[in-house]
Amino acid sequence: MTMTGDELRKAYLDFFASKGHLILPSAPLIPKDDPSILWINAGMAPFKPYFDGRQTPPRKRIATSQKCIRTNDIENVGKTDRHHTFFEMLGNFSFGDYFKKEAITWAWEFVTEVLKLEKERLWITIYQDDDEAFDIWHNTVGLPEERILRMGKKGNFWEIGTGPCGPCSEIHYDRGEEYGTSEEDVVGGEGDRFLEIWNLVFTQYDKTEDGEYLPLPNKNIDTGMGLERVASILQGVDSNFETDLIKPLLDFIAEDTGIEYRKNEETVTAFRVIADHIRGITFAIFDGALPSNEGRGYVIRRILRRAVRYGGQLGYQEPFLYRMVPVVTKIMAGGYPELQEKEEHIQTVIKSEEERFLQTLDQGLSIINEMVAGLKEKKEDVLSGADAFKLYDTYGFPLDLTKEVLEEKGFKVDEAGFKKEMEKQRERARQAREDIGFSGPEDEKIYSYLKDEIERTDFIGYESLDHQGRIMALLQEGQEVDVLKAGEMGEIILDVTPFYAESGGQIGDKGLLRDGNNLARVYDTRKKAELSVHFVRVQEGEFRPGQTLEAKVFPDIRKATARNHSATHLLHRALKEVLGEHVNQSGSLVTADRLRFDFNHFSALTEEEIARVEEMVNQVILDNLPVEVVETSLEKARDMGALSLFEEKYGDQVRVVTMGEFSKELCGGTHVHSTGEIGLFKIISESSVAAGIRRIEAITGTGLLRYLNQQGQIVNQASAILKTTSGKLIDRINTLLDRQKELEKEINSLKDRLASSKLSDLVNQTEDINGVRLLTAELKGMDNEALRRLSDQLKEKMDSGIIILASNLQDKVIFVASVTRDLVEKGYHAGKIIGRVAKITGGGGGGRPDMAQAGGQKIEKIGEALAEAKKIIANN
Repeated sequence: MTMTGDELRKAYLDFFASKGHLILPSAPLIPKDDPSILWINAGMAPFKPYFDGRQTPPRKRIATSQKCIRTNDIENVGKTDRHHTFFEMLGNFSFGDYFKKEAITWAWEFVTEVLKLEKERLWITIYQDDDEAFDIWHNTVGLPEERILRMGKKGNFWEIGTGPCGPCSEIHYDRGEEYGTSEEDVVGGEGDRFLEIWNLVFTQYDKTEDGEYLPLPNKNIDTGMGLERVASILQGVDSNFETDLIKPLLDFIAEDTGIEYRKNEETVTAFRVIADHIRGITFAIFDGALPSNEGRGYVIRRILRRAVRYGGQLGYQEPFLYRMVPVVTKIMAGGYPELQEKEEHIQTVIKSEEERFLQTLDQGLSIINEMVAGLKEKKEDVLSGADAFKLYDTYGFPLDLTKEVLEEKGFKVDEAGFKKEMEKQRERARQAREDIGFSGPEDEKIYSYLKDEIERTDFIGYESLDHQGRIMALLQEGQEVDVLKAGEMGEIILDVTPFYAESGGQIGDKGLLRDGNNLARVYDTRKKAELSVHFVRVQEGEFRPGQTLEAKVFPDIRKATARNHSATHLLHRALKEVLGEHVNQSGSLVTADRLRFDFNHFSALTEEEIARVEEMVNQVILDNLPVEVVETSLEKARDMGALSLFEEKYGDQVRVVTMGEFSKELCGGTHVHSTGEIGLFKIISESSVAAGIRRIEAITGTGLLRYLNQQGQIVNQASAILKTTSGKLIDRINTLLDRQKELEKEINSLKDRLASSKLSDLVNQTEDINGVRLLTAELKGMDNEALRRLSDQLKEKMDSGIIILASNLQDKVIFVASVTRDLVEKGYHAGKIIGRVAKITGGGGGGRPDMAQAGGQKIEKIGEALAEAKKIIANN
């Protein structure tokens, strides 16, 4: 029987719906409330809370087709018929309802009566001691004993440490002797003849710390069937990659490159890597992941870069993966029509990441090749840790990519040496922090000690800015002291305080501590070991432990800070509305003067996007929505839909800050009572702080009023200097810019005429090296465009030859290389030549075989670089 991937998925879910199962959509690839895994990597992963009893399932029987990502064996993806980073797992689950008999008989019914697989080709494995499963397979299903194989723990018992576990039973399909007759082509072997198509896990035991297996009161069923694998059998193809779930991607690559899929082993691997990886990348980005240098973002970056590198083996030198997203969308439309909604967003993210990586890929590979050549000369096969670290630290080449490239060339990496170099760098960073006075863990011990003595500081600053508190401890230079006197700086810890301690990006409060004639100014408040610590300068009198004093927060600073904090929440929601739900906070700073908000996004915001965000935030401010705060449990807060930060650690009780229907976030900071108190909101800058991380700085309230006044002064001053009015200032500037362009054109024209007058002299400077005419020349003050034009003119004068021109412009080096067509056909490549030449001047570049350009920093090395060009031609 033949089925498409969509038909197989539907048949499975329909079958189990008929058996009383609730059919749920695939959970997102990003786990919810499960920091133990980066990705959903199995059908049961989203249901952990149901299996361990933390939550009650909506129904005791559930079935899904679950998107999964696994990268533990990524090096095998593309090199085998069935390894994938992204795949779908069909699964049916029972939470304390049915058990072995139903799981086994329904599995057999589905594969034989729905899929129509030949019974004679099906083999069963069970755990060696599972007589109950054997009895069901043999006596209920009717399989002969010889087709039921008992296996050991390694293959047929599921457990991870302590806790729920149990035996499993697998269904294997015999594809026939034509797929292999080796010793591995047996049930449970590594050969291609027998395919495991379904694993039935019977969770019936609870493994204790002592190694005992105690029966579970409620037994569960967890099964998994690989969609792509079963599709390969039903469609009669040799591998998962030839199924209709993946083959259209192979067809795209073949048509796009003009290379046949099965041209050789290397092309098969490259096609498969790209096809597999673009599926995973597409779905991961759809579910909210973005490339970065940490966590799941790094996984996406690694997968994407691996695909790009294999694309290079097929001749791709420009971004191409993003053009495959519509193919993925079309293939998966039957199961995931929602992909279409984010297709453009996914393409934009992928293209941006491809462009970034391609800028460093050629240089990195070139350096690796040089290192490999050095190893060959020394007859060694292991790249040193120092060299691997140089590739990582200087050129941005991650260790796993270096390792994979070298393995393909038959070399290894000294990973232990790499780790030592990494540790050296960390040690240097630690030393640098110490040199500038970084407070390390030793300095924090005093606070931990005091916490044991004091237990806690009560914060009442949400309700009051003025309150009495008793001094519990005094500190000075990291030591507990008995007194702080006038003129001294130190730290005061109170039993009760209205001062907000720096947390969640919001700075600490400032204010005064007073007891009669004793006065201290609080210039900062910070949280240390859960204690609120007031950093003070004593202005009058003295302070001692046990003293009761008046603690008063500066209200204007607190209100300004609250305006900016509330605006941060509105900004977060607006960014999600304008840019997409993938936007999440990655850092923030809230002060009285301004707010800073870091978030994940793949590109700079356009002027239109910034304007839409500003307009949305200001509309909510004008709507004067109520700002309400409730304290509740973390679970209830998430049920309410409150936005939380994935990396943040929350207690059992949390504060939910709601601004009308627009924003709802978990937050411990201080806020306005209604959005109208914010006044007005203005973004003053948008920039990049790291790959995939953007930063917005904004101002509100009185800070914005000061900003507008300053901008008005600048406009008035500029108008006075240019002798015009503010209304005509732009026209005046445009007139001056037009005049500047005219003058620049005149200058360039004069440069071209001067260069043209030198044409004959330059042509006469050509040298004959190994039968090749080579012209190298250093010129002064010529920009890229002028240098290219001169190169083209020289090329017209030379029937055959290579031209390398260098220019010193504003203390930077510009190179242009040209190669005539006849020499390109002989293997000379302008891009490769100019790359090596520019390297001498501390730069790099590349381009086409016939024309390329590059840049450098060391103008004093221009002569040496041009001499290198002669060596390259001489040694070619």
